[in-house]
Formats: sequence, structure tokens, C-alpha cells
Amino acid sequence: MTIYTSPYPSVEIRNESVFTHQFRTRFNDFPSDKAAFIDAATGFTITRGQLKDYGLSLGWGLRQELPRLGGVQLSRGDVMMIFSPNSITWPVMYYGGIAAGLRMTLANSAYTPKELHHQWVDSGAKAVFVHPSLVDTALEMFKTLNLDLTEARRRIVVADWPSPPTDSTYIRISDILGKGQLQEEEKFDGDLANETALLCYSSGTTGNPKGVMTTHRNIIALLAMCNTGYPDLKEKNPVMLGVLPLYHIFGATKLLQFPYTRGIPVVIMQKFDVVGMCKSVEKYGVSQCLVVPPICLALLHHPAVAKYNLKTLKFLMSGAAPLGAPLVKGLQDRMKSLGVNVFVGQGYGLTETSPTSHCIPAQDSLRKVGTIGPLFPNLEARLVIEDVEDAKEGEAGELWIRGPTIMKGYLNNPEATKNAITPDGWFKTGDIAIRDSEGFYSIVDRRKELIKYKGFQVPPAELESLLLQHPDIADCAVIGVNSEEEATELPRAYVVHAKGIPPSEQAAFGVSVQEWVKSRVARHKQLRGGVVVIDAIPKSAAGKILRRELRERAKKEPLPARPVRAKL
Repeated sequence: MTIYTSPYPSVEIRNESVFTHQFRTRFNDFPSDKAAFIDAATGFTITRGQLKDYGLSLGWGLRQELPRLGGVQLSRGDVMMIFSPNSITWPVMYYGGIAAGLRMTLANSAYTPKELHHQWVDSGAKAVFVHPSLVDTALEMFKTLNLDLTEARRRIVVADWPSPPTDSTYIRISDILGKGQLQEEEKFDGDLANETALLCYSSGTTGNPKGVMTTHRNIIALLAMCNTGYPDLKEKNPVMLGVLPLYHIFGATKLLQFPYTRGIPVVIMQKFDVVGMCKSVEKYGVSQCLVVPPICLALLHHPAVAKYNLKTLKFLMSGAAPLGAPLVKGLQDRMKSLGVNVFVGQGYGLTETSPTSHCIPAQDSLRKVGTIGPLFPNLEARLVIEDVEDAKEGEAGELWIRGPTIMKGYLNNPEATKNAITPDGWFKTGDIAIRDSEGFYSIVDRRKELIKYKGFQVPPAELESLLLQHPDIADCAVIGVNSEEEATELPRAYVVHAKGIPPSEQAAFGVSVQEWVKSRVARHKQLRGGVVVIDAIPKSAAGKILRRELRERAKKEPLPARPVRAKL
């Protein structure tokens, strides 16, 4: 067995509540009047001291005031859902719930009532913070549970604060905030730190999303490890822009929690748009931003980037999906042409790893472009082939990780937990990786997404990285399509034309792309399944390609005509 360790020294991990860690252990690291969160649209600011007070006050309100107003009675260990787009209210809701000893489950704000129903039932949620714009969706979900309006109202807390109070039909945050304060937060010291704090849902590749049990200790371990592994640019006044969805583990940990430990204010945008992002960078002097590949693509191509002063921007860190070297270099070149000296790095992690396990150091962002960097401290890794043998040096294998950030397991799903975590604690990521001689890892592809062409393995990410170098392709995705005639999968590309193209020209363009790729890859990697032009690549809010949607589409599309071979 070949076990790799981190090049970084191990860090201390405290066993305590996330709230205790942030507002007692780490609270005095920076002045209490220093900004913690800023609303991008209005400039409304929450300081570190205010956040602590708001958290203890909302925690009291959830435990004491909510039932007094006719809402449900919440106790330590109960589950509270947040169903809201990004807002300045998020950190207050999150830390208020943690202070009250609740487990927080974060729901995608784009969910339909049916999707919300699954998470509500599976998580065992008892109440929900709902953004005013999503109250109707929540009510529809409660109807599917056969709850009448009176019972539904007992479980809803409308997230109206700090905006003016909304419809008084429902209990609102403004009704329960500021009415009292917990003397201290619920404690999770010692072994209690292994209790679940966060329930994010991982979509996986099949079936319903699974609830990932992330503990207080998981999160505190991540914060300590990130403090070592995440680049420190030694800025005098760093400011981070929050464009990632806060319901996703990436945003929940790396925007709501990690910047606080470094005293970095986070400017929260309700949703990503290029113009809004550029305006916020200019207005607030943003120096750092966590991004996903679609944001990098937008920054590379959108004309608005040249219209704003982005010179304070020093660092873009991408995660959630692979970021190819051509895109990194193209984006850095464009920024440099505008006088913006920014480096683009890449990290890696999954919901099940809390999430970050790798991150490229700033000084290696160009030298090791395309890699995810070395392993974080306190973690171990293996590269395993077909669950049996360890990969040799430079050989690809499934990345297995062991350490203090690995989830407790999947909620209500012992079989899935057993399949994901070995008896000796190794979490199987499902990602195929290579480790070089310097300890830098590169993700080749998902194990379940590798295309099998006549015995050869074809990594979609490799072809996608190549296609993005084509001057007329703005975005792309590659999947395998089944050919009964050849009894194999054939690689097919779905591409977005950079300038748009009429339907009458799409077929010819697809053929030209096939020929362009043919001269640049080995025979087994050629796009024998064709090239299809579409308007947009379907992606999750975190930027991951929704390949299942493309596979369903592919079932309805014909394969390219097979070339006629001359008979000898």
C-alpha cells in the first residue's frame, strides 16, 4: 500500500462548537469593529462583534421566542433548513442556528417544491428560514406533506432582516431577533465535536441527493488546514467577493467561515453576473474571489471586464470543477493586458471532504498550472486502481483521502456510507488523479464519467480542455454515447459557439471541429460521436457540468454516419 502525506506540517484541531471556535477561540484575532460581511448592493455591513451578538440573539429567538409566537419548539440537535439565495442575512441565520445547537441543512434556492420535499424529509428538518421570494415554493412543498397552512406557518421563519419587515402573516427574523440573547452558545466540547453541524446535499451521479453529515470537528479541521494550505498574499487590507452560492459546501465553508478566521471582509452578491462582479471589485477594492470555471470563462470573454478598474484584484481561486491550463493562461493574459496583476489558482474538494483537500500555492500558479496543488496538512492520500492495487508513480488512479475533514457519513444511508468509506477510514472520491514527483496532484476525470472506447479510457476533461483552446468555442462538454454497431462508447462534444452560428452552418462547424481535434489527440480520443452545437452547457450552480442532462439529450440524437471503408 502506497500512502502519500502532506508536505505541510500537521496543525492543531480543537474539539469544540463552530460557534465557540469563531467567536471565542478566534474572536480576538482581529478587532471586533472590523467588517465581517458587506452587502454588495447596499453596503450594509456586519462587524465581527455584531455577528457574535446577532448569532447569540437569533439563537435565543429560535429556542425561546419562536414557540412563544406559535412556531415549533426547537431543541438542541434539531435540524433547521435555510432556503434562500445569497444575502447579508445568511451569516446571521447560519451562526444563529449553530449557537442554538441546531444542525443546519442548506437547500438550493433554485429547488422546485418536489426537490425541496426530498431534502426536508430526508434531513428531518423541523423549521426553515425562507427568503421572502421563496415563501410560495416552501408552501407548495408543505402541501406535498399534507400540512395545512396553519401547520406550515409554524415551521416558516421569513428571512426579512435587515430589510423592512414583510407580511406579518408569518413569523419573521425581525420578530425574534433582538428580543433576548443566549448567555452562551450550546457547547460541543470533546467528543461532542463529532456531532453533525451541517447537512449539505451531494447530488452524486445517480439517485436522489444524499445528506452529507459534516461535524463541528470537520469544519474546525478545515479552517485550521486552510489557514496553512490556502495562499496568504500578505495583503494589508484584503477583501473577498462572495459570488458562490452559500447553500453549497464551497460557499458555506469558504465564504461564511474561513475568511472570518483571517479577518477578511466578505462582500456578498445575491447572484453572479459579470457586470455586477466588476462593479463590486471596483467599489469595494476586492482583492480575492472564489470562483468556478464558468465564471473564469465569463471573465475571459465578457466586454464589461475592460470597462471597470479591477487593479485591486490579486487572486482568483477556482474549485468545484476542473479548470484547464489553457483557460487559466488565457484569463491571466487578458487581465494582464488590462493592467490587472492577478493569479488564477485551483483547489479541489468534495462535499464529503468538507470540502477542500488540495490547493495550488500562489508561487506555483503558473509553474504548476492545471494541477490542484499538494495535499492539505493532516490528510493522507492513495491512488487506487479498480479498488484493488495502488497506482505506480505517474500513473492514474482513483483518489482516496483519509483525515479529520472526512464526513461522518451519509444521513439515513448506511449502504452508501459503506460503499464510500472503507473500514480503515479511506474516502473514495470517485475522481481519477495523477500525482507528480513534487507531490502536485492533477484530476484527470470522474471514475464514473470516463468514456470507454474499445478498451481505452478517454477522460472527458482532457478533451474539454483542448476544445476550449479552439478560437470559436466559448464552452463545451464531452460525454460518451453508446454505439450498438461498434459495441462501444464514442466520445461526443457539445459546444457553444463563441459568436453564435446559424443552424444551417452548425453541422459543417461540427465536422471542422472534429478534424481540428483529430490532429491533436491519439486515435482513441477522437470525437467519433460527433460535435453538437448548443446554446449553453447545462451546469449546476457550483459550475459542474450536468452530464446526465446531456446523456438524456444524446439518446434522442443520431450518431454520425459511419465512414464507408474500401474492401480489399
